[in-house]
Order: sequence, then structure tokens, then C-alpha cells
Amino acid sequence: MCWKGTSERGPDMPVRVVNVDIHGQKYAIRSELDPQYIGELAAFLDEKMQAAAVEIASADPLRIAVIAALNIADELARARDNTLGVEGKLLARAADIERLVDAVLDEAKARVVNE
Repeated sequence: MCWKGTSERGPDMPVRVVNVDIHGQKYAIRSELDPQYIGELAAFLDEKMQAAAVEIASADPLRIAVIAALNIADELARARDNTLGVEGKLLARAADIERLVDAVLDEAKARVVNE
């Protein structure tokens, strides 16, 4: 399995095979990512698949995987929206501060010119 950036391996990035268990199936994951991180990802996915299995009450692993993927995609989209919302607020606040500083500087220039 490849993740973003794995095709651009450097000489110091060995490819490892990490064995994981997801929803009762064993998978050999090939990646240069840290094996512990891969294990954490697999555990996260396993947890999401277990929750999806309860949610839809289905034994079909493909259906469960699709529902789990949709739930993960939903979480990602919401996290991105939240991040963009915070970023927008920070940019607006920075613009407000910039306007205040500009006003103070303009006022200071006017005083210097009038003296």
C-alpha cells in the first residue's frame, strides 16, 4: 500500500512490510512510514469499521468498509471546514489589527507634519 510521498523515496527511506489486522483480516502493508504509525492507522480504521458494522448491522465487509470510509471522509471534511473557519477568523483579525496600526501611523505622521 502506498501513501502520498512514498513514490519519491530517498536512499534513507527503507520500505518495510508491516502486518496489521483490520476487521478480522490480516494485511501486509508496504511503506516507508513508521511501523507504529501504520499500526495506529490500522487500529483507527479497524475501530471505524467496527462502528460501521454496528451502525448498518451488515456482515458484508465491503459494505462496512464503504460506510467506514464515508464516516472518515465526513470527519475529514468537517475538520477542514473547522480549520478554514479558524483560518478565516485569524485573517480577519489580522486585517483589523493592520487597519488599527495604519490608523495610528497615519495619525502620528499627521502630528509630525503639523509640528
